[in-house]
Amino acid sequence: MSRLLPLSLFALLALCLAMLAGIAIGETRVGAEAIWQVLANQLWQAGHAVDPIDAGIVWNYRLPRTLVAAACGAGLATCGVILQALLRNPLAEPYLLGLSAGASTGAVAVGLFGLGGAVLSLSLSAGAFIGALAAFALVLLLSRASGSRHDNAQVILAGIAGSQLFNALTAFLITKSATAEQARGILFWLLGNLSGVRWPSVWLAVPVALFGLAICLWQRRALDAFTFGADSAASLGVPVRRTQLLLISCAALVTAVMVSIVGAIGFVGLVIPHALRLLLGPGHSRLLPASALGGALFLIVADILSRTLIAGQVIPVGVVTALIGAPVFALILISRRGRP
Repeated sequence: MSRLLPLSLFALLALCLAMLAGIAIGETRVGAEAIWQVLANQLWQAGHAVDPIDAGIVWNYRLPRTLVAAACGAGLATCGVILQALLRNPLAEPYLLGLSAGASTGAVAVGLFGLGGAVLSLSLSAGAFIGALAAFALVLLLSRASGSRHDNAQVILAGIAGSQLFNALTAFLITKSATAEQARGILFWLLGNLSGVRWPSVWLAVPVALFGLAICLWQRRALDAFTFGADSAASLGVPVRRTQLLLISCAALVTAVMVSIVGAIGFVGLVIPHALRLLLGPGHSRLLPASALGGALFLIVADILSRTLIAGQVIPVGVVTALIGAPVFALILISRRGRP
């Protein structure tokens, strides 16, 4: 406990510094004093004299973008913890298991054929939620049909197959029904895009990320039990089916909301939980909040890199996470060579 408190304070400080950097860094640099003055004016009506351009950049663009990046990173990392515990597979995460692809298909279908206007964000999230559940159901069916549902490689292969199927469905919908302008916007969004994030997205992403983390912390003992398998969890008094349904629905909901806002961002749910499990051990009382903090920090840093790696251009944040996550994924595969 004495060691955990300093680490927690350090993680929170790192997150605050990363958020400050996310607000300050971009094509137009904004100083820390100007950021504080803008926040003071907006939150407490402080009356500081601030350049209107700086105020717009900080309050209307970069602060919402940074908050959504933090919520998305925390939510996806939490989903990775859930899936890895339930499937007993350190390679499980929403992107590799097809949840992100299914959510993308559902969101694109709603965006092209569904409701618009004031309820667009909610209808996109609902469509993405249905798509994510459908993708996960397909992965489970494929792994069961193979006769090796407890085989790590088999589950990942089923996830890859499901991802390819839903990616193909998304491409078909875009080709058949989208205009050239819609197709361009959707394809850029599918790579992971935080450029269009504003305050309405914050009010959706942050509560959902906190809700997902709260559900998981409530079920942390059950997640600990699932580490040893469903049969062991049942012998310890865990209602297996009900808990699995709750946690899988939670992972699908969080993934769906994040995908509907920023697109498919991969490897956050793989890299962060796996790295922190090596540092903190498998206990979910520590792993869940640490993964949420780590995921938030990781995606904020990835977003900063997406804005600064190429001068005058913004790289989709999903490209940055893939450039980092793919080598880590390869290292995990190599390190697990010969293990069941």
